Amino acid sequence: MDAEIGVIGGSGFYSMLKKPKFTSASNAYGKPSESIALGMVSGKKAAFLSRHSKNHTIPPHKVNYRANIQALADLGTKRIIATSAVGSLKEEYKPGDMLFFDQFVNMTDGRKDTFFDEDLVVHVSAADPYCEQMRRVASAAAKRMGIRHHDKATVVVVNGPRFSTRAESKYYGNQGFDVINMTQYPESILAREKQLCYLGIGFVTDYDVGLEGRPDIKKVSTKEVNENFAKGISTIKELVAEIIKETPEKRTCACGSALENAVQTKT
Repeated sequence: MDAEIGVIGGSGFYSMLKKPKFTSASNAYGKPSESIALGMVSGKKAAFLSRHSKNHTIPPHKVNYRANIQALADLGTKRIIATSAVGSLKEEYKPGDMLFFDQFVNMTDGRKDTFFDEDLVVHVSAADPYCEQMRRVASAAAKRMGIRHHDKATVVVVNGPRFSTRAESKYYGNQGFDVINMTQYPESILAREKQLCYLGIGFVTDYDVGLEGRPDIKKVSTKEVNENFAKGISTIKELVAEIIKETPEKRTCACGSALENAVQTKT
């Protein structure tokens, strides 16, 4: 069974599928984080992959992002909806808010972040790394559902697994970044290299190290992240189902032609 849309998130998303079929095929880049569940959602074929594995045993810096994206591409997916928890760097991005990334800033290191590292030089454009068509669909869906959300957000991606120091968090905020996360890079840009549409959905779980001048807002903890994400998971799943339902068959974005004029090696 091929899939029209891939969903990357936690294992809780598997419950969206009735009688799912599972595939665990490895590829040239290794083994995906978890078996991929295949089934129908909102009348469309979908594939669900748990980014950190079913029991959350894979930390952000150890996720095999290339194997995950390749596995979804091999299933025929043309679009990916990826959900993740984020920490807020600004007061207006409140815990419980949903947001749709339009930009990232990569602060990670050592991650395998391209499919083109042997025999072929490809310079894919990352000017607008997230699918504009999918982001519009998501924003419209969130508005209809009455979900508090932000149509745009710049996410700074750090290596993890530790959280930020106060100095780092202040620096990121002063740079104008909106939220912080550990998994949006290289996942999003690898999808672009495969010419897939990629929608990044962030769910604000905390205020990172707190807010300056607000002693009532404490620094983030794993317990807080997990508790707040658990509170929002049902809303996130409802939103993802609505986005899948409203996603048009035809792609009108530039994601599907990302490699045009990007290959430098003469063939």
